Amino acid sequence: MSARPVKHSVTLHGHRTSISLEAPFWAELREIAFRKDMPINALVAEIDEARGVESGLASAIRVFVLRALKDRLPK
Repeated sequence: MSARPVKHSVTLHGHRTSISLEAPFWAELREIAFRKDMPINALVAEIDEARGVESGLASAIRVFVLRALKDRLPK
């Protein structure tokens, strides 16, 4: 599996935008969207709305995915 970012297009607020993430992050983001029974564009829009102005969207998605994975670990 390549560690190089892979670019995908998503629609946010009616506009197409490209996001570059490593393949494992894309795979986990799709899994989270599936578990939440929501389109990936809707999940990315939620992440976009929740992020601060200091972080980019790709970084916010990575942090979101890491937190989701951490929440699934046994405590």
